[in-house]
Amino acid sequence: MGKNVVVITGSPRKNGNSFALTESFIKAAEEKGHTVTRFDAAMMNIGGCRACETCFRTGKACSFDDDFNTIAPAILAADAIVFTMPVYWYSIPAQIKGVIDRLYSLVIGGKNIAGKECALIACCEEKELSVLDGVRIPMERTAALNQWTMVGEVLVPGVLNPGDVNKTDGCRQAAALADRI
Repeated sequence: MGKNVVVITGSPRKNGNSFALTESFIKAAEEKGHTVTRFDAAMMNIGGCRACETCFRTGKACSFDDDFNTIAPAILAADAIVFTMPVYWYSIPAQIKGVIDRLYSLVIGGKNIAGKECALIACCEEKELSVLDGVRIPMERTAALNQWTMVGEVLVPGVLNPGDVNKTDGCRQAAALADRI
C-alpha cells in the first residue's frame, strides 16, 4: 500500500544536483505506488520562526501567514518526509532552514507528528564526506526529537556544477531510497 510522502527541497537551482537527486527519488517513489507532494522551499515565501509561541491560535500552524502554512498540513498528513538540499557553507541552506525551524509550531501546537518516517538527500561541492555533517547531524536530531524513524540518507560529496551528480551513483542511491519508505 502506497504512502503519503512529502518532499521538501532546499535548492534554488532547478537544474542543480540536488534537484536531480530529488527527481530520481520522486520517480522511484511514485513507481512504487506512493503519493508524493513536493514543496520547493527556495521558490516559496517562508520566514524563520519568531518564537512567539502563538502556533495554531489562528487555526494555522503559524500566526505569521506565509507559505509554511501550506506545507504544515501536508507534513501533518504525511507518512514520510524527505528533505533534500545542497550544503551551503557547511550547513543547512537558508532556503529550507525556515521550514525546519518552523516544525517547532507543530510541536508547540500539540500536533502528534510522532511515528513518521524521515529521510535526507544532500550533496556538496567538496569531496570530503564529513562536509555533509552540518546537514546530516541536525536532520538526524530533528528526526529523533520528533520521534520519526530515519529510514535513510543519501549523501553525495564532490558535486558542484549542474550535471556533476551524473558522474556519481547518487541518483541510483536516491531512487533506491524509495525502497525504504
